Amino acid sequence: MKNTFKFILAFVVVACFAFITPTDNGSKKTINVVIDAGHGGHDDGMTVDGITEKDIVASIAKKIKENNSDKNVVIHLTRTDDRFLSLKDRAKFINDLKPNLVLSLHVNGNENTEASGVELYISPKNVMYENSKKIAEDLNFRFVTNHNLKSRGVKDANFTLLRDTAYPTITVELGFLSNENDRKYLTDDNQQEKIAVTILELISAL
Repeated sequence: MKNTFKFILAFVVVACFAFITPTDNGSKKTINVVIDAGHGGHDDGMTVDGITEKDIVASIAKKIKENNSDKNVVIHLTRTDDRFLSLKDRAKFINDLKPNLVLSLHVNGNENTEASGVELYISPKNVMYENSKKIAEDLNFRFVTNHNLKSRGVKDANFTLLRDTAYPTITVELGFLSNENDRKYLTDDNQQEKIAVTILELISAL
């Protein structure tokens, strides 16, 4: 009788566990993102009063990687120091990695010092053009909403990196170094942190 009771009890326990849905902690896919800090080495990019584009974007790229707390997101940097990488080398790095997204960071410049705002570029020649456009529009919205920045829109361009990569790729012009207000924004450490956080929010939503 005791053995029969034990058998029934064991059956009930097993049956109960059979109806419990297992928790799959590893179900979310890993998102690989390349953050390309433009220019580097002998190529300073846009320069105003000794402030260089290459240093600004390298600083923001570093902050994006350091602030990433999403275990499902892996941030890859095309450069981690002040070195020059050709566009061909950058494109090869990206295509070998096969990322979910590429953001190439830059800052703008214009003889008209009144020109300001965020500008994003994508290429119709990129095989992931439609996906790139959707993500670029989302990022543009986040910049305008989170930072109250002027938007210059999402535009088409035939930039080498946009054209020669086989994955969603966006060139992000974060502002105009030639504009006094944009320059203060771009060189402020706290604002750079906010830019990094906004980009990470976009990535986590992919």
